[in-house]
Amino acid sequence: MNTQIIRLPQVCKNTALARSTIYKLVSEGTFPEPIKLTARSSGWLVNEVDDWITNRIEESRSAWGVK
Repeated sequence: MNTQIIRLPQVCKNTALARSTIYKLVSEGTFPEPIKLTARSSGWLVNEVDDWITNRIEESRSAWGVK
């Protein structure tokens, strides 16, 4: 298990999503929850973000009938 933690700017870069979209998806339960690091900072496990991206690719490909 990769336990590397990435901060929001890197999550935005990796997913190509805006900050507000990421937090919206988190609140909807469709994006990994951030981990509270300190009282004022949070981060995401890189493997959870990578898994989310992989799932989005698979869903997109299957919706279009592409393997």
